Amino acid sequence: MKLLSGGLAMALTKGKLGSFIELRDVRNSELKYGVNDVRGVNTSKQMMPTKADLTTRDLSKFQIVSPEEFVFNHRTSRNGSKFSIAFNDTGKPIICTEDYVVFRISDYGRMFIVPEWLYMYFNRPEFDRFVITNSWGSSTEFYNWEDICDVDMALPPLSVQQKYVDIYNSMLANQRCYERGLEDLKLTIDALLERFKKGTKRIPLGELIIESDERNKDDAIQSVNGVNKDKLFMPSVANGADLTKYKLVRKNQFSCNLMHVGRDVAVPVALNSHDEPIIVSPAYIVFNVKNDSIIPEFLLMWLSRTETDRYAWFMCDTNVRSGMEKKRFFEIDIPVPSIQEQRAIIEIYNALYIRREVNERLKAQIKDLCPILVKGAVEEGERE
Repeated sequence: MKLLSGGLAMALTKGKLGSFIELRDVRNSELKYGVNDVRGVNTSKQMMPTKADLTTRDLSKFQIVSPEEFVFNHRTSRNGSKFSIAFNDTGKPIICTEDYVVFRISDYGRMFIVPEWLYMYFNRPEFDRFVITNSWGSSTEFYNWEDICDVDMALPPLSVQQKYVDIYNSMLANQRCYERGLEDLKLTIDALLERFKKGTKRIPLGELIIESDERNKDDAIQSVNGVNKDKLFMPSVANGADLTKYKLVRKNQFSCNLMHVGRDVAVPVALNSHDEPIIVSPAYIVFNVKNDSIIPEFLLMWLSRTETDRYAWFMCDTNVRSGMEKKRFFEIDIPVPSIQEQRAIIEIYNALYIRREVNERLKAQIKDLCPILVKGAVEEGERE
C-alpha cells in the first residue's frame, strides 16, 4: 500500500474488512422515529417497509441506521442462498430491529473505501456464495459481525472506486427515473378505474371465474414460480418438493397466494400472459375468467388497486394465520363495464405492464454489472 501526501491510499490496498469498518448500536431510545420509519432488509440488498406486526414491539429498542450506514440480517437460513444486506442511500435515518447488525465505514476506513463501492462489492453473486458457504449453525445458520470483519479485501485507490461508482450511479439514476414514470402511469389507471366504482354493475369475483386444479403430472416443468405483492410471477425455490403435485398456470390464467395477504398487506395475484405454462405451489389457487364478459387484464387491474389490497388485508382478521379465506376472496365485488371501456383502459395498462417488465430487466442488468464493475476497479488498481 502507498499513501499520497494527503494520507489517501493509492495502488491496491489489501487487508481485512474489519480494519475499515466499525459496529454501530444507536437505539431509538427517544422514540424520534416511528412505525413508518421501520425497514427490513431483503435478499435483493434493499431496505423495504417491514411486513411484521409491530403493535407489540418496543420501538425504543430498535436501531437507528443513519445515511451511508450498512445493515444486515445475520440469519442466513431460508434466504434462497442470498445474503440480506443493504446500504442506506436514502439521505435520512431509518430504524430496524435490534436483531440486525448495523455498521459503517470508519473515519480511517474512508481513506480507503468509498461507501457505494463497498455496497457494489456486497451486491455480487460471488459474495452471496461466500457468505452462505461461511455461515454456521445447526437448525439456523448465521453470518455474524465477526465473520464480515474477517473478509479479505483488495481495495483500488479511492479515485478508481469513485469512477466505477459514478458509472453505477448514473445507471441507477436512469432506472429510478424510469420507475417514477411507472408510478405516474399507475396513478392515471387508478383514476380511470375510480370512475367505475359508481354506476357500474358489480359482480362477486366468484361468479366471474372458474377455479383450475391442473397438475404438473408428467413433471415436464421444473422451474417453480411464486407470486409477489407487485402482482408479478417470480422464480421460487422448492428444494426436494414433488413437482408433479404443483399446479399449472396456463396463458390467461391467474394464480394467487392467499396465505400471504395479511403479511404483505396486499393480494399476491398474477396473470400469466405468456404462451408457456408455469407451475406454482399446490397451496396457491389458480383460476381463469368464466366467459367473455370480463377481460383478464381488466380483472387483474381491479385486483391490483391499493383499495382492493387494503380491503383484502382487513378481511384477514378472521384467519389466525393472517391469510385470506378463499370464500372471502371470492366475495370481492368487481365492477364490469362494457367491453369497449375495458379495452380502452387495458391499452394503458398494457403499456404499464411492458414498462414494468423493462424496469425489472433494468434492475437485473444493474445488479449483474456489480461484479463487472468491482472486477474492473480491482484490475485497474493493480495497474496503478
